[in-house]
This record gives sequence, C-alpha cells and structure tokens, in this order.
Amino acid sequence: MLYDASLNFIFWCPTKVVFGQNTALDVVMEVENLGCKRALIVTDRDLIKNTDIPERIKKALGKLSAGIFSDVEADSGVHIVNQGAKFGKEVGADCLVSVGGGSAIDTAKGIAILLKEGGKLQDYVGFQILTRPQTPHIVIPTTAGTGSEVTYIAVIKDHEEGRKLLFGDYHILPNVAILDPRMTEGLSPRLTAATGMDAMCHAIEAMHSLQREPIADGIALHAIRLIKEFLPKAVENGKDMLARGQMLIAANIAGGAFSNAQVAVVHALAHSVGARFKVHHGLANSILLPPCLRYNADVCGEVYLDVLSALGVNIEGIQPDQAGEVAADKIIEFTMKLGLPQRLRDVGVPEEGLRECSELALSDGAIIYNPKLISESTEVLQIYQQAW
Repeated sequence: MLYDASLNFIFWCPTKVVFGQNTALDVVMEVENLGCKRALIVTDRDLIKNTDIPERIKKALGKLSAGIFSDVEADSGVHIVNQGAKFGKEVGADCLVSVGGGSAIDTAKGIAILLKEGGKLQDYVGFQILTRPQTPHIVIPTTAGTGSEVTYIAVIKDHEEGRKLLFGDYHILPNVAILDPRMTEGLSPRLTAATGMDAMCHAIEAMHSLQREPIADGIALHAIRLIKEFLPKAVENGKDMLARGQMLIAANIAGGAFSNAQVAVVHALAHSVGARFKVHHGLANSILLPPCLRYNADVCGEVYLDVLSALGVNIEGIQPDQAGEVAADKIIEFTMKLGLPQRLRDVGVPEEGLRECSELALSDGAIIYNPKLISESTEVLQIYQQAW
C-alpha cells in the first residue's frame, strides 16, 4: 500500500539487539559496555522455581551480579515494582537485567524509573513524563511475544484500583535486547502459542493503527510471515531452535513496529479483560483479534489485503471490503490449529462482566489509535459480545 507524498513520520528503535544461541551467557560484556558495576536480575517466580535460567545468568555475570529479584508474577503490579526498587537500592544496583516475559520486562522498566527518580510509580503514568535517561536495562526474553525488549511501553497493574497503568516514555526503552533461542526452549506449547499470537496482534495492529507508517509496515509484514511459518513449528516441537529463533525475531520486529505505529482496539479490549479477569494477555489478543478485524473491515480493506498476503493467502479475487472478514476467518483457522481457545467464556470471562470491561476499554490509551472512531462503550460491548 502506497503512502501520500506529504506523509511525515519518525521511526525510532535505538535498542541494541544481540541474536544467537547461548548469547545470553555473554551478558557480562553488555553490562561492562554500559559502564555498570552492579547488575540486578529481575525475573519471575515460575522461572526461578522451575528453571535454572536466572541462576545461569547470575553465574555468567559473576562479580557484577547484585543479586536476583524474583517476586514478579503475571500481571505484575505497582507493589511488586516498589519491592523491586527497594531491593535494588539496598544492593546498590546500577543496572537491571530482566529475564522472562513481558511481566518481568515491564517490572524492570518500572524499577528503572524508581531507582533513578524515586517517588511513586503512579507519578509517571502517561506519555513522555520523564526528562532524562533511566537506569540502564538489558533484556533477556524467555518468551517470543511481547516485543517489550524494544518498546517504550510498560503496562503495570494497579491491583487496588483493578486497572492496568500505561507508561509510555522513550527514556524507558531498554539499552540492549539479547535474543537467545535457548532461553525459550522450555516454554510450554500453550504459552508458546499464546505469546506468539501476542506478536501477531502487535504486527497487525501496527498496520491498521492511525499512526501507521511505511517502515513499521515493512517489518510488521515480515513478522506476520515469520509467525505464520514458524509458530506452529515452535508449538509442535519446543526444541526446534530454528523456529524458536525466528519467533524471537518476529516478536522483536513486531515490537519495533507497534512501538512506533501504536496498537489499537484489540489491545484496549485485551488490557481490560486482563485487568478485570486475569486473562493471559496473549490469549486475550488472540480471541479478540478476529472480531476487531471485522469491526474495522470497512475502513481497512487495503491494509487487510496486505495482511492476508503475508499470511500466505492468494488475494486474487478478494475485494477490499471482503478482506477483514477473510482475515478474521484465517486468524481463527490459524489459532484453532495452535490449540488456543476461541471465546472469552472459555478463559473465564463471565458475560455479566462485559459491560464493565467495555467502560474500562473506552478509557484505555490504545483505543485512540484505532482507525475507526470508537466513542461509545456500547460499540466496545458489541465486539466483546462477538468474542464471548
């Protein structure tokens, strides 16, 4: 799809990306390159309990390790960030190494703010609040989905308020992302599929966002192609290092795409059911993507033709006004083969909770980038009802 010659845009992805098997064990070089002396590992309870990955990273850091903060949980909260920042100050940490999925990475982004700025995390909610670089941060993802290692976004739950807080600031972009396929080897088929669909959603939403741009489109399309080919292989055989590596790359470039172009209605709705009913973010995106494609179909025909082409569909004979419906059907077909649930009711969302989620979604920052204006919670409710 061509862009108007008068288009102005900025594409920015300053994070250094290191890729390759066993590159995570070279983390010490990246810490030294940043001029740091005390690296705090931020990871989650499951990883510390069920794998030796955090300990391997600690061993690789040697004398540069300031310890491990492992209290991160799914939908990590403000209180966990506060605990991590307190621990980081106690051990004299001057940089962070997050090891895990989106929750660990986003928690570390929050800790990076508090170690530098102090105060309450809630003081920094919103966009471009910070005025200087934050605590240096190296990311070692153990899932291939969020792309958070190259985004300026952190989503952290306020458990007292029952909502997710959005932090968007170029100063929290990680300094280094180490993509090591070995770090994702132990991920279960279900989580491999769910996190992979998170990346798929990032790529598609970057393309239909109001802030879409040609460079983001290019890498988003490549991410879709990679996910279509390699996610089923990674789900089928978790030890397939080629598939694991390609999925890490796909998640990374999808993250770069949406960090510049933004996400839209799918994420607004997914954030809300995640905050209210603890639905895994990737699963929520996977379920909500098809009805949202249908909702936007009348204004995104040309975009969705490009998406279909990237999905390997022969688009000859498909009219733009049909593309959204066809894309929705193809995504459902794809996720069914991955063994993922198809309805919100299947992941514990009660029908009576949809109205509350609709109100929450309407106030989510992502919804303003949707290509089709959404001004009433009843419109959101209709999408939820289709997904339920």
